[in-house]
Parts: sequence; C-alpha cells; structure tokens
Amino acid sequence: MRYLLLVCMETVDDPAGGPDDIDRWVEQHDASGARVWGDRLADAGESRVVRVRGAGATVEPGPLSDAHRAIAGIDILECDTLDEAVAIALDHPMARGGVLEVWPFYDWAAEG
Repeated sequence: MRYLLLVCMETVDDPAGGPDDIDRWVEQHDASGARVWGDRLADAGESRVVRVRGAGATVEPGPLSDAHRAIAGIDILECDTLDEAVAIALDHPMARGGVLEVWPFYDWAAEG
C-alpha cells in the first residue's frame, strides 16, 4: 500500500536535520524499495492558495494563513502496513525537529 509522508516544519524557517542526515535517510529507504519518490518543496512564500466558490475564484499568496506548520517536502512510501510507514517516518531526521504526517492513499480497489 502507498503512503504519503508530509515532511513539515513547526515554523517556516525552523531548521531540522542536516542535508547529510536526510541524504542518508533517502539512500537507505530508496535502496530498500520503501521510498518510491520524494522531493523538497520550494519556499512556502512561493505557494498559492486556490479556492473556487460558486462563480468566483480566489488565488492568494500561500501558505494557508491558518496553518500551524509549513510543508517542507513530501515522500511516497510503499509499505505493507501503516506501522511500517510510521517506523520509516520515525527514522526521518525531520522527525526530531519538525513534524511528519503519514497518510494512506485511498484504496480504490476496496470500492464496491
């Protein structure tokens, strides 16, 4: 099953985990086949918040003003269980200074 790993920082400029630590994590989980793909995101100030309501649309500078964390990067994991994906997230250097969210992808095959 695939899982989305959101790599977040508590604040936009909150450093956590050095490049060497993150490179080690990427190499380890790429080699195991658990990490399918991932990348760091551009500065949060380059994002846009897009909404369509009725006949109107708004595009505002991002990130969401009510967000408590800034998403710094994403990874797609292929794991047998949620517990396995969580274990991989616990090993990520950003878990020590930021926050990681593990989301299972919707199981389309389970639909009737």
